[in-house]
Amino acid sequence: MLTVTHSRKMRRGIAAVAGLVAAVGVASPAAAVNDTDNLYSPEACKRPGISKFKFHIHFNSGQNGSYRNIGYSIYDFDDAPDGVVGVTTPLRFCEVNGASAPWPGSGLKVKNNAASGENEHYKYWARVYFNSGYKGAQDVMAPYQHVDTFRNVHNNNASFKWTSK
Repeated sequence: MLTVTHSRKMRRGIAAVAGLVAAVGVASPAAAVNDTDNLYSPEACKRPGISKFKFHIHFNSGQNGSYRNIGYSIYDFDDAPDGVVGVTTPLRFCEVNGASAPWPGSGLKVKNNAASGENEHYKYWARVYFNSGYKGAQDVMAPYQHVDTFRNVHNNNASFKWTSK
């Protein structure tokens, strides 16, 4: 009798552990980290060209002014996932100090404030969209291409996506 009861408890325990493993497998920690990396990774504000994040969005034309390095697609620049369910934070340009003052755009929201961009990825195309949710007009940069002044989304940009073409 002890063996049968012990065996049932063991099966219940194994089932509970299997359920937990399945639940963790569905919501991969790596995916959750990638969602918050655009906000919190040190790569986001390293100097472009040094950052592991390969898309650089700039406040001014000609890749000037403050910038933000982006590593992962962002559905809405004003609602970047914060790592807490239901909490979002606007993506902001990095606070960069020059010789006598902060660079233009430092600390401002990226949404509807970007004028140029640069794609340093060797494989993926970078797309900056007019609307949130990867919709509307867009400026597209092939691998290793930059746009000195966005033609379609100049100061009207709301989302970013990596694509294979």
